[in-house]
Amino acid sequence: MTNAIEVEGLAKRFGDVVALDRVDLEVPIGTVFGLLGPNGAGKTTTVRVLSTILYPDQGRAEVLGRDVVRDAREVRSLIGLAGQFAAVDPNLTGRENLRLVGKLAHLAPKTERPRADELLELFGLADAGDRTVRTYSGGMRRRLDLAAALVHKPPVLFLDEPTTGLDIQGRSDLWDMIRELVAGETTVLLTTQYLEEADRLAERIAVVDGGRVIAIDTPQALKAKLGSTVTELGFTVEQKAIDAHARLAGQIMGIERDGSLVRLTSNDGSRLLMEVLRVLDAANLEPDSLTVREPSLDDVFLALTGHRAENEAKKELLELDA
Repeated sequence: MTNAIEVEGLAKRFGDVVALDRVDLEVPIGTVFGLLGPNGAGKTTTVRVLSTILYPDQGRAEVLGRDVVRDAREVRSLIGLAGQFAAVDPNLTGRENLRLVGKLAHLAPKTERPRADELLELFGLADAGDRTVRTYSGGMRRRLDLAAALVHKPPVLFLDEPTTGLDIQGRSDLWDMIRELVAGETTVLLTTQYLEEADRLAERIAVVDGGRVIAIDTPQALKAKLGSTVTELGFTVEQKAIDAHARLAGQIMGIERDGSLVRLTSNDGSRLLMEVLRVLDAANLEPDSLTVREPSLDDVFLALTGHRAENEAKKELLELDA
C-alpha cells in the first residue's frame, strides 16, 4: 500500500448546497497533504467524511485501505483529529485531559500516565501539565489539542486549520511539531487558508473551491504554472490603477488589477517590465511603487479561482464548513 488516503468521486450535499462535488484525492503514506481554500470551499466537510463524522452521499473514501463507511470503527482507531477549535476540557488539567483521552481510546491503564507525560514533554507543556486548561494561552491549548489527537499514536492525522488564532511564533512552533510527526512516518492531511502554511509544510496541495478540487500538484509546480516573475505596480490613486490596467490590458497578457495594485505575471520579467513602463510613461501613468518577485500560492489561488483565498464570498457554506 502506497497511499494512506484514497478518495474517489466524493460528493456531499446539505439541502440545496453542494458541499463536495466529485472530489478525488490520493495522499501517500508519510507525507503532508494540504487542502487549500477559503471558508466554504469544502475542506472541513472532506475531513468530516474521512474521519467518519459525516456519511458521503456518493463516492468512495478509504483510510489505510479501510472504507470510511463500511469500516468506520476501524478507521477511527487509525486516525487522530484536531479541529479548528481546541476540544480540550478547560476544567481539567493538561495531564488529566490526556489521560481522559487515553481512557476513551482504551489504552492500558499502566500506559495512560506515561503517554500523557511523554506528550506533555514533546509539546512543551510539562511545566503546565498540572494547571487547569482554562489558565492556558491560545497557543498552549492548540498544542494540547494536537497532543490529545496523538495519544493513541495514530498513523494518520487530520488537522483542520490547526493554526487558526495563533500568533506568528505559535504558528511556527506548531509547524515544527508537524514536521517532526511526519519524520516519524505519520501521514498528515492539513486544511488551511494560510498560503504560507501550505507552501512550507505540504509536499502536495489540492486547491479547493466551491466543493471541487480545481488543481493538485506540488507547491513549486503550481507556482511555476504562473510564470517565473510577478510584477506589481502600486498607485496611490485607484483611478490611476484603473486607467493603467485598461491601457495595458489591450497590449500585455497576464495582467489583473486588485484595487490600486496592477499585477502582471510572465516568464520574461525584464522584457515585460521595460514594455510596461514604456506604455505607462507614454500615458503619463507612472506607478508610485514597483515590486518584482517570484509567484506565491496566493497568486496561484487567484489565477485559478478569480478571488483570493481569504475571500469569503460563499457565505451559504460558511456555517456548514467553518
